[in-house]
Amino acid sequence: MGSTLIHGATVLSVDAENRVFEAGFVAIHDGRISGVGPRDATPNPSGFDEVFDLTGHLVMPGLVNAHTHSAMVLFRGRSEGQSLLTMEGWYNSIREPELSLVASDIGPAVALSCAEMALSGTTTFCDQYFFAEEIADAVKDAGLRAVIAYGIVQLGDERRGAEELAKATAFLEHQRSADGRIVPWFGPHAPYVDNTEALLVEEVAVANEYGVGLHLHMACGPEDNEETQRRYGTTAAVALEQLGFFKGRIHAAHCIDLSDEDIAVFARAPHASVSYNASAGLRSGRSGICPAVSLRAAGVTVALGTDNVAANNSYDMVSEMRVAGLVASHREGVAQPLSSRDLIRMATIEGARALGLEHEIGSLEIGKAADIAAFDLSGAGYSETPDPETLLVYSGSGRDLRHLWVGGEQLVQNRSLTRRPFGDIRQTYSATYAEFWNRVQQARTDAKNKKAVA
Repeated sequence: MGSTLIHGATVLSVDAENRVFEAGFVAIHDGRISGVGPRDATPNPSGFDEVFDLTGHLVMPGLVNAHTHSAMVLFRGRSEGQSLLTMEGWYNSIREPELSLVASDIGPAVALSCAEMALSGTTTFCDQYFFAEEIADAVKDAGLRAVIAYGIVQLGDERRGAEELAKATAFLEHQRSADGRIVPWFGPHAPYVDNTEALLVEEVAVANEYGVGLHLHMACGPEDNEETQRRYGTTAAVALEQLGFFKGRIHAAHCIDLSDEDIAVFARAPHASVSYNASAGLRSGRSGICPAVSLRAAGVTVALGTDNVAANNSYDMVSEMRVAGLVASHREGVAQPLSSRDLIRMATIEGARALGLEHEIGSLEIGKAADIAAFDLSGAGYSETPDPETLLVYSGSGRDLRHLWVGGEQLVQNRSLTRRPFGDIRQTYSATYAEFWNRVQQARTDAKNKKAVA
């Protein structure tokens, strides 16, 4: 694969010591980081195939989007006035038109999402959706990393649940031997809301058999605990712990209604983490806010995610860091209970840890995969500062991403994609978008006519 030297930039290592190197360097050989350090330790550039003088840039680990649904870019701007963290809002805005999706819709949608993520600094994301094979193919074409959880929605239909479990298992078997940038998981959409207890038990058993994680929505709204409170007098998190659900790797999105007892459940679990999706939570209109500060104090890994771009409308993880920090300050009534450094760690190494990838990505350390983002801080809106982390979080934007590498391969160079032109991706997506929504409208018209005849 060759060698690359990046030098002259402010380098955020995000290692255990949070080392920051002014005018530092990162060296890459055969897709892996071979050196990180200060200016006076910079290797001789003549020994590298490519050399980038990134003076005026901030170089850091690629960002990890810990929760999204990449194919749902098709629904951007389609849920205004609806809360997607309630069953009614989700069903009306998303689930009903989803019934018109076909496999050929997925690739163009995911390609656009991957392009938007790459162009704003994200190198790895955690996805949960249907058509998982098509998502995986599109991610491979884009060159990003992804944990892809096959989304299982049962909605009371036992036969459907069994069929989806079988499809999810087949997905695991196929992708385990596929490209190493794709990690297959299970994705029970929401426990007790649209996955029955019996199906949850089966999902845990299969996930443990294959040694994979489960990515789910939890404590998103009032429906989440209704069933378990009625049956057991407790919350869904506690009921799931009693089922043995938390014995494996669990990554839960949203978690805005967690009780102290629920937080203790996460803290006791060997591999439980939370994706704090602040922007999506605010847009939902829910009064609850993920207790990120309390979770972290209890020792729980908390990562950051955008959720889908119907709930958020943006994949910009720099913006997500800012919103997460502001919302935490509001929730706790304390100025910056999550520091800028905390937020950067949550968007990098903690996201990697939540996905079981902390030994491979999430920090700039020798031996790790060279997943690297370089932001240009020389333009308007930036200025000299003793704190480059706060500069990025509270003054920065993902739109200032200039270069991006995944596994040492440069996917973004001078703000342009290297594998496939963005214009081509957008043109293909636009045609797919029109076809999909025409199909949705036709399905609605047919249903209305059928009802009128009846």
